Amino acid sequence: MTRGISITSGLRLLQARASFRQSPHLPRSTSTRPLSTMDNPSSKMLKANRLKQVLEENKRPAMGLWQMLPGSNVSRILARSGADWVLVDCEHGNIDDAAMHEAVPAIAALGVSPIVRIPDFQPWMVKRALDSGAHGILVPLIRTVEETKSLVASAKFPPLGRRGFGSPIAMQNFSPIPTFTEYLQQANDSLLTIVQIETREALEAVEEIAFLVDVVFIGPFDLGNNIGHPIINGKMDPELDQAILKILNAAAAAGKRSGIFCTGGEQAKMCADMGFQMISVATDLTALEAVMVDSLSVARGEKNPEKAASY
Repeated sequence: MTRGISITSGLRLLQARASFRQSPHLPRSTSTRPLSTMDNPSSKMLKANRLKQVLEENKRPAMGLWQMLPGSNVSRILARSGADWVLVDCEHGNIDDAAMHEAVPAIAALGVSPIVRIPDFQPWMVKRALDSGAHGILVPLIRTVEETKSLVASAKFPPLGRRGFGSPIAMQNFSPIPTFTEYLQQANDSLLTIVQIETREALEAVEEIAFLVDVVFIGPFDLGNNIGHPIINGKMDPELDQAILKILNAAAAAGKRSGIFCTGGEQAKMCADMGFQMISVATDLTALEAVMVDSLSVARGEKNPEKAASY
């Protein structure tokens, strides 16, 4: 039995989407306003933000990988994979502030968008992540509209928010490198604010939350836990399937993009077919363990090797 999210649950979601296809708010064909309101094709930061470009073009999903292990060499391996973005996980990963400042430029140097998941939505955490030169932030465990408004204010320079200006580091992770003035003028429209919908409170308010951010991103494991339907041994209850569809629909209705955390390529393809636009395909830690277990099993001549631990 796989320990990832089950294919059966995915098939239920695809079946449920048959009615979702009739909605006037489809993610792939929405005619609502784009992520950015800035009509500035010469913006250096917009051109350099690969994830934002893919999301705005809306022609294919933006596929990404999840970095939990520290080290710029790990960052470069993930960025060279062909991913559009690499998430630097400062919430559950073994990555502190210093390791984040090493990972972000290593990823950006290869033309891939570094996205930082901060541990909480405290303003100083937002500032540290964006000042490192991240192309966006992913924020876990948002619960209310007011929390979301406060988060967005922390991520925007005045007059749209209250972010402080002064980091000489951030500019170097965009190519061509913007000047201080260009960074100040372009950051509000070029950097992504992404929130994870993974609490009961956020699920209930997702229609309002979606209008405030660039992407609503589903954390299926915490979402299942918080609504009383945890994922056990990879199996998802229909109630969790419906919660996921609600979030997908809310993002589309708001003219925004939706993302989801997946446990492997097969599930990621299924979510792409459903209409998700920002998809995490795998994490470095679990993928490394899976490859090592599989290789050793083959070397030992084991016919049915035991699957490595996975989400």
